[in-house]
Amino acid sequence: MKVINKLAVLFTVVFASGIFIFAAANPDEEKDFKKESVSVFPVKLDFAGEETPLKISDVKERLDRELLVNVNLHASTILAIKRANRAFPVIEPILKKNGIPDDFKYLAVIESGLVNVVSPAGARGVWQFMPDTAKERKMEVNENVDERYDLEKSTEAACSYFLSAKGKFGSWTLAAASYNGGMTGVNKQIDLQKVSNYYDLLLTEETSRYVFRILALKEIMKNPVKYGFAIASEDLYGILPTKKIEIDSSITDLASFAISQGINYKILKIHNPWLRETKLINDTGKKYQIEIPLKGY
Repeated sequence: MKVINKLAVLFTVVFASGIFIFAAANPDEEKDFKKESVSVFPVKLDFAGEETPLKISDVKERLDRELLVNVNLHASTILAIKRANRAFPVIEPILKKNGIPDDFKYLAVIESGLVNVVSPAGARGVWQFMPDTAKERKMEVNENVDERYDLEKSTEAACSYFLSAKGKFGSWTLAAASYNGGMTGVNKQIDLQKVSNYYDLLLTEETSRYVFRILALKEIMKNPVKYGFAIASEDLYGILPTKKIEIDSSITDLASFAISQGINYKILKIHNPWLRETKLINDTGKKYQIEIPLKGY
């Protein structure tokens, strides 16, 4: 027993000495550890110029949750940053033209990750419009053509919604929240709870998190290195140069049409995802803009 005790004491001394020697020999690594331990929580944040009241404890904790979630969703956040380099130059000027704050581009990020996804409920596209809502916003939606997949047209439709919601609520933050909770749903809670500030409202789980998810992605995507996302500019997805061809008649075979333009069917569909079938039926003479890439395919 005495021998074992002596060995245990000796091991403890050697182990402790090793830690001391390692720390002394590696001051930079110790500094790096301390650096990583420092909080990167933002001191101040706003959505569309409307300040987020971070001094309210539940507001701070809700933002902290979304920051932690998205910082640790490495693949999804990296892809969003890469795709934004291609999508934001399309979205930003449309928002500006319509008088919509630039921060609304981050709403598109949380809705779809900036790709044409399909929700279980049937919402589609980057802005995730349901069929009836899309038609209300003057988008064509049928088996042949679905303009929810057209980034320019769906962004215009989203702007139309945001302007209507801002007119109703008088707040860009509530306008954004209503994109998830619906104007009727949000207004009902405002009347019931007798408050008119998003951060004072008790809403459904999803709508309560919604604006905070936007704020978190805005903060991370504006300061990627701060949150551990050091992505080289050459790794971002670039915009491919294209030309637009105006079509006012039917195209019976899109594969043959693609070949006549020097590309293939796959490339045609990638650049024009709103074309939903193998042909374009156009009996009304409507003018469609078909995008043809000039290189990079």
